[in-house]
Amino acid sequence: MTTTVQLRDDFPVLSREIRPGVPLVYLDSTATAQKPTQVLRAMDEYYRKYNANIHRGVHTLAEEATAMYESARQRIAGFIHAAHPREVIYTRNTTESINLVAQTWGRKYLQEGDVVILTEMEHHSNLVPWQMLAAEKHLRLEFIPVRDDYLLDLDAYQELLSLKPRLVAFTHMSNVLGTINPAEEIIRLAHAAGALTLVDGAQSVPHFKVDVQALDADFLAFSAHKMCGPTGIGALYGKQALLEAMPPFLGGGDMIRKVYLRSFTPNELPHKFEAGTPAVAEAVGFGAAVDYLSQVGMDLIAAHEHEVTAYALERLSEIPGLRIFGPDLPHKGGVVSFTMNGVHPHDVAQILDQNGVAVRAGHHCAMPLHDKFGITATTRASFYLYTTFEDVDRLAKGLDDVIRLFG
Repeated sequence: MTTTVQLRDDFPVLSREIRPGVPLVYLDSTATAQKPTQVLRAMDEYYRKYNANIHRGVHTLAEEATAMYESARQRIAGFIHAAHPREVIYTRNTTESINLVAQTWGRKYLQEGDVVILTEMEHHSNLVPWQMLAAEKHLRLEFIPVRDDYLLDLDAYQELLSLKPRLVAFTHMSNVLGTINPAEEIIRLAHAAGALTLVDGAQSVPHFKVDVQALDADFLAFSAHKMCGPTGIGALYGKQALLEAMPPFLGGGDMIRKVYLRSFTPNELPHKFEAGTPAVAEAVGFGAAVDYLSQVGMDLIAAHEHEVTAYALERLSEIPGLRIFGPDLPHKGGVVSFTMNGVHPHDVAQILDQNGVAVRAGHHCAMPLHDKFGITATTRASFYLYTTFEDVDRLAKGLDDVIRLFG
């Protein structure tokens, strides 16, 4: 915890008071993480000293900006242990990464009647793109059930694999339940059945080590803003052979090698999928965020979040009328979603905000998962490397105020 308290000084917003005498307790890192000074400084320095468009310019600023942009890609590739930086495609976010796969690989290779397996705990970003493609190409979507213990039913999954799916797409960690899914086993079974795999890593890559080669993932999608980086940029990892066989996503700018009046030749990887002027400053910030997390150590971050989550589960279990959704440790990441008897989750969140505690309330872009458990919304507290036990105590105290107000 001492290390975490020291790290908090790197995050300017954590010193803010919501109102005079009411300091901020930020428990919404699953939605977006706060940014350390090191990331802010890197982006500010880029705009002050190196701002230029990349790749095509031969002047000094353009060459420096290009080097920074591509250096960030190399560090991001190393962070997830990709075989080569060309396997990392810059996108706007996890959502765009998944849509890229659906609209390029999916549109080219999936045929009427093909099966795509998803899970009941998916974020809308890993549901709607496949629903859109299924409606267009008459695909069959099947879903791995979530059991009463909030884990995936892997026996049902193996039965679904008998349908010979073309793709299995699943979240590595649920943004609602905190369930950490056994990605390596899911991928191994999918490959044995002849399917490719796409992993939604939005909630895993920021919080614990993710090694795409060890997992043998075919695609992995993640976002910078959930891992101490800026908004507006994310990444898609894909195995090189798959990316090379996929058509481009968007047209124009850097994604071309040669253009004629009636045809074009696409660029090589990774530029084939990066049309138009890219988010250069955001890429610089993305690289700085990866550097920051690497310096702290992903194993230390995971261990710290485990301690904070265990403490939160203990404290919240003492609160009458509160129901927690999600598995027990060690299958759970730093997310605690809950309901309180007789109090709407939005009311809970508003009262907590009066106490300076920032949480999220709603369906968290997972309406089917909430429907499964017969609820419309939950209140969600989520943790990161800067969360302390004292933050959890402030959450518990705020929930005591909820009980006093609503009886």
